[in-house]
Amino acid sequence: MTSFGYNVLGFGAGGGGGPPYEMIFLVVAGGGGGGASAGGGGMRSSTQSDIAAGNTITATIGGGNAAAKGSDSSIASSGVITTITSTGGGKGGNFGNPPQNGGTGGSGGGGGGPHQGVPAGTGGAGNEGGYSPSEGNNGGAARQVSDADYNGGGGGGAGTAATTPGQVANPGGQGAQSDITGSATYYAGGGGGGGNTSTMAGQGGQGGGGNGGYNPGVAEQGGQANTGGGSGGVRDTSGQRIGGSGIVIAKIPTANYTGETTGSPQVATSGDFTIIKFTGTGTFTS
Repeated sequence: MTSFGYNVLGFGAGGGGGPPYEMIFLVVAGGGGGGASAGGGGMRSSTQSDIAAGNTITATIGGGNAAAKGSDSSIASSGVITTITSTGGGKGGNFGNPPQNGGTGGSGGGGGGPHQGVPAGTGGAGNEGGYSPSEGNNGGAARQVSDADYNGGGGGGAGTAATTPGQVANPGGQGAQSDITGSATYYAGGGGGGGNTSTMAGQGGQGGGGNGGYNPGVAEQGGQANTGGGSGGVRDTSGQRIGGSGIVIAKIPTANYTGETTGSPQVATSGDFTIIKFTGTGTFTS
């Protein structure tokens, strides 16, 4: 399982009324959309050991976008400056003459497909936020097989960069796993590259990445909602799908859960812990 751990300072400030406790959280940004294929949203996770009672903790959920970089997701606590942000996935580069390069983001978008000998677009850089450890990976380059056959690069994923393999189709990078809910789940997969024939359409990466499409023929897929997956690519820019929206999940001891929330998060228990899953912006009180 890929680790995204790092230390976060400041969430324990303020509050009172009991000893501090531990919170584990996951922040996944919205996936990119459009063009050859889009990158998955950035993904960051950590454990914070000094949460004090009485804080308001705000989760902001980034949306997926069409033909644009995904929106950022974040988690922040009242009374402190620290805000933990994951960066939206990079947009896919459009096909054309010349094709566009993939956009930067949490994971980078795929490069736009070439046409009639024009050089292929390159993949966008991942980890635009510059975080350590990284929140995502690079998008892939497009491929020119012949004057008539070409496809866009795959979008990068939180787990792996997109590659341009020896076979025809360019797949999206794989997302990364988190077991914060008690079940290992992939998030933030990259979209599969689009092309001009069925054999040129790449598969989306695990973690909500949409499959690529081809024209005329099978339409590309958008990223899966609340996974941060990037949208699949397509040659015709009029078809660009939307990246998957992000998600924020917090895990705290059930003994410390106050039940005070806004925004209607999904709340469940797993053993001695309460899982608070935000698919839209909201808050809970520690």
